[in-house]
Amino acid sequence: MNSDEKGSSLWLDAWLRLRRNRAAMVGLFLLILIGSSCILLPALTDFLKDPNKTDLVHRNLKPGAEHWFGTDHLGRDLFSRVIFGGRISIAVGLITTFVSVTIGIVWGAIAGYVGGRTDAFLMRVVDILYALPFLVVIILLGKILEPLTDQLTESTVHLVAGENADTKQLVSTRNWVEPLTTLVPVFIAIGALSWLTVSRIVRAQVQSVASLDFVEAARSLGLGHFRILFRHILPNTLGPIIVYTTLTIPGVMMFEATLSFLGLGVKAPNSSWGVLIQEGANFMLTNPLQLLFPALFFSLTLFSLNFLGDGLRDATDPKAAKD
Repeated sequence: MNSDEKGSSLWLDAWLRLRRNRAAMVGLFLLILIGSSCILLPALTDFLKDPNKTDLVHRNLKPGAEHWFGTDHLGRDLFSRVIFGGRISIAVGLITTFVSVTIGIVWGAIAGYVGGRTDAFLMRVVDILYALPFLVVIILLGKILEPLTDQLTESTVHLVAGENADTKQLVSTRNWVEPLTTLVPVFIAIGALSWLTVSRIVRAQVQSVASLDFVEAARSLGLGHFRILFRHILPNTLGPIIVYTTLTIPGVMMFEATLSFLGLGVKAPNSSWGVLIQEGANFMLTNPLQLLFPALFFSLTLFSLNFLGDGLRDATDPKAAKD
């Protein structure tokens, strides 16, 4: 064997396999493009029009140089509303999915690895939480945590704008920050209760991997339980977790749209893709573009997540290393 030959890590091999998957790379490119547009463009206040400014004289305009996606039924710039709405939808999807998947991985991994009474107790807790009315609990949690959002908004605005900010800067910062901080109760409520399924998936995967020979070899070397679980077992369960995560993000985004429709999510006049789709459906006969553009952005994001999830599942599969 050549002494100059360098070994490659598991993650490098996974990246090389992912690059060969064209559908996954197209999905990754679209996610980066849409995500960066929705995150960066709202920070450029001179580039986008005010998404909440109404102009009843110029309602339902067709796309043009002044309004790239046209205007809605209240004369608001549809391009700005899609971009600002995408920022909220993406934030809801990513943050709540991260919270739920993190809790589910830790909970399921401990239950599957320790086993016995600990496993039985943790899984009975999951069964009890499954029995609770999900929507009702989230509504209650959101209402309980809602008074904290005003204080969080004020603190965030002054932190971002700085102590010496004038009134104009404070208003501009508030318009950028408030739609996100008002959704913190939604982030916490959905994330705190949507980890139940992933905990069961992780538990089953950990139980399957824990019986393999390399885990027994790690135990015989005297490695600690924490290192065996999080360094050797969990990396071999990433495939199903990643696929479930990519499918959870659009589901969470749609659930946020449901809460917003009930008046418990995005507060008017702010919007998310789900709210824009709901509004566009009401006016699809008079202005179909009001439905087309947000639905197009949401659909592209959903398909990109699915393609990327399938690619990541294949790339992180240990059996693929034999190819």
